[in-house]
Amino acid sequence: MLRLEDNVFNARQGRGAPLLKLWRYAGLMLTYRCNAACRFCYYHCAPSSGGLMPVETAIAAWAALRRIAGDSAKVHLTGGEPFLVFDRLLDICVAAQRQGLGGVDYVETNAGWVSDEAEARRRIRALDEAGLERLKISCDIFHAAFVPVEKVRFLVLIAREILGAERVLVRWEKNLADSPPAAESSRDAAHIAAMKAEAGRFTGRAADELAPLCADTPAAALAGLNCRGALLGAKGVHIDPYGNVFCGQCSGMAVGNLNAAALDNLWTRFDPEKEDFWKTLFAEGPAGFLSEARAVGYPERPFYASKCHLCTDIRGFYFDKSRYLPIITPDDCYGRQRHNQL
Repeated sequence: MLRLEDNVFNARQGRGAPLLKLWRYAGLMLTYRCNAACRFCYYHCAPSSGGLMPVETAIAAWAALRRIAGDSAKVHLTGGEPFLVFDRLLDICVAAQRQGLGGVDYVETNAGWVSDEAEARRRIRALDEAGLERLKISCDIFHAAFVPVEKVRFLVLIAREILGAERVLVRWEKNLADSPPAAESSRDAAHIAAMKAEAGRFTGRAADELAPLCADTPAAALAGLNCRGALLGAKGVHIDPYGNVFCGQCSGMAVGNLNAAALDNLWTRFDPEKEDFWKTLFAEGPAGFLSEARAVGYPERPFYASKCHLCTDIRGFYFDKSRYLPIITPDDCYGRQRHNQL
């Protein structure tokens, strides 16, 4: 297990200064492919998305997390929709058991893959035997536009029968009895209410499709809202199928890639005061990019929904210009291919 002072940023800080926390969880994103294309998606997952995490990448990340956080390390498997690549999902769980890494804390699913009772039972039992601790099933107004609630109810019933009620989580269970609104105007109002109630983040597709409906704050009012706390206080990371490591819940900006360095090495070397991109976010927040972005043609919006919306919008502009590579990446977080050069 690493010590806080093993990180280069932490080693410079005086007594009582905020430090970079040890990463204690990792969400391994097995694929960006998903049967849904939810408006609230923090990425841009869709049926046409791709990526498939190699077993070796998953196990290396898992082992490195144990080196960082010891026995408190927790790994969950997610996507996209990980059940669309079930064989890879199961292979990773089995390999982790063989390597003595323990069972996966939880696997996330939206239940959209469920079509056959016998196959659903086989998959849940196989994961149980491979060390699954918990199954987390999404049930919200956004997924309901793509996944019939009957499928969710069916999977919840089967999973609780096999795993026990305490090992099956439903996000959010109150929605099991609901149906999505049909009218466009009603849908927008319901989606806005859900984002506020569930403290949704305006990144990925949510920044493109939902944030404009909620935008009421000019960029000037977001000045000074830095990301110091978010960067230092993140309890873990998400790792995408290509090895990109995202700090905490911040999608589309990588602190490094596992194909170049092990996760524990990335933690020890992460220094948000040294590299220009992270230095700006750390000290000034997304508004700190505005002067530079305006100078190269950024089309500033009159209003934003949050500093995360501003951040994602500017990063989308930079993504199109291939600026701040390889931090601003990959295509799957921005819903488009790169074009042009700044």
